[in-house]
Amino acid sequence: MDDLQDKVWYACYGSNLLEERFLCYITGGQPAGAKTVYGGCLDKTIPSESEDIYINSELYFARASKNWDNGGVAFIRTTFSPTIKTMGRIYLITNGQLIDIAKQETNTVSGLKMDFNKAILDGSYIFKEKSWYGNLLYIGQQKDYPIFTLTNESDNQTETKPSSDYLKTICQGIKQTHGFDDLTILDYLKSKRGIIGNYTDEELMQIIAEQ
Repeated sequence: MDDLQDKVWYACYGSNLLEERFLCYITGGQPAGAKTVYGGCLDKTIPSESEDIYINSELYFARASKNWDNGGVAFIRTTFSPTIKTMGRIYLITNGQLIDIAKQETNTVSGLKMDFNKAILDGSYIFKEKSWYGNLLYIGQQKDYPIFTLTNESDNQTETKPSSDYLKTICQGIKQTHGFDDLTILDYLKSKRGIIGNYTDEELMQIIAEQ
């Protein structure tokens, strides 16, 4: 998997569930509700396919993102369990595009190397230590292409409350990708670490219903 044109699936589980937001990482631009303007990939070809997916790893919210009103952002654990189902979306892109996305996620200008083969062999590959999303996680295969996502190298981050704008974007992405109704999304989100104790069901429902 050394050819930058090799196809891979990139799995998203946070705000990039919403396609128009994710495409800012590909073509460049400023997503609605975010403060960052993304430069995009060198190869600005849009994904040839996208599909819904369930990731067998726990979703939680941590850190404090200036891009999202200093609220927590989404991560998944590096461990998997068949009883856990995190709503996700996969985009079929190239190795080169995934490297460029990782640069944008980790604020890396140049020199970033990602060993996709090692990630498949070991289950993950830390390409930038102590970076929020410096861990390339291998999830599995779909249509003969490997599925990767980005998360933190540690599963011991302190959970933090995500902003309402961030949650709104995730909810829009879930509706767009999975087609679920508001009550299903409420039931999904209210049990997540970072949301528990920080949002009431009524507050969550107001965010979910807001379009």
